Amino acid sequence: MSELQLSYNQSTSEQLFNHLREQIVNMSIPPGSMISENKLAEAFGVSRTPVRETIARLVTFGFAEVRPQRGTFVTKLSVSKILEARFIREALEVAIVTECAASATDELIGECEELIAKQETAAEQADALAFQMLDDEFHQTLADFVNQERAASLIQYEKAHMDRVRNLGLKEFGGQFESVLAQHCAILDAVKARDPEAARHAMSSHLHLILQILDDIKESHPDYFTDEQIL
Repeated sequence: MSELQLSYNQSTSEQLFNHLREQIVNMSIPPGSMISENKLAEAFGVSRTPVRETIARLVTFGFAEVRPQRGTFVTKLSVSKILEARFIREALEVAIVTECAASATDELIGECEELIAKQETAAEQADALAFQMLDDEFHQTLADFVNQERAASLIQYEKAHMDRVRNLGLKEFGGQFESVLAQHCAILDAVKARDPEAARHAMSSHLHLILQILDDIKESHPDYFTDEQIL
């Protein structure tokens, strides 16, 4: 588990939650791993109270689950939840990018171009974590432009279940960096052209990318997934 430098500017439980959430999403803490309250308190040099609060939030957000008489574990990946999250995200983000394309400013376009340039650098360095963070920032920039804070918050909540799969895809499957970059460029081209219909299509195609790698990841890491049956 990576180190965390605690700050006085934010509550301990909030910092622990953000840190552990990031570790879970980027797969540094794999699905099915046990989360020990005592070990976390010892590792971060804090009391058990903020750790207990952190674990409760991880459970609430679906990152952890309590198994009676066994302990708390990082939740395994659920295909049904991933598909549901993708559906919700598409509905919201297609609406967001449509509005962006209808009223795009040069400032918005410039911000997106800068983010894509940074993503290209991250891709060249095969830096999956930096690439993913810039991916998030690209989508957040679009949501911020149309002042959809509640939609952006819901997207962040839902996409976390997708992000673990996306991070594995970037790390383990060739061509993912290039595919995401090409799709971001297509989204930006539609926004620059002030073409809402093209923007809708580009965003929808982008959010279907996860469907192309989900089966491969489940096959290569069956122990990361629940045993649910998808009809």
